[in-house]
Amino acid sequence: MSNLSAVLKDLKQQHERAARELELLDQAMGALSGLGGRNSSRGGRRKISRAGRKRIIAAQKARWAKWRAKHE
Repeated sequence: MSNLSAVLKDLKQQHERAARELELLDQAMGALSGLGGRNSSRGGRRKISRAGRKRIIAAQKARWAKWRAKHE
């Protein structure tokens, strides 16, 4: 029975060591998460200006008009 208690004690020590290592890994990941680049810390997307959006819309409309003219 003493052998079983020694194994249990060893397992508890390993568990505590693993828990400390996980905590250190979480801290390291948290420190590195802010270094990922533009907007990675906020998780947002880049905003486009109103003029830029209008240019994109106009270009897409022109592409559709060209496609429709070709396929009619």
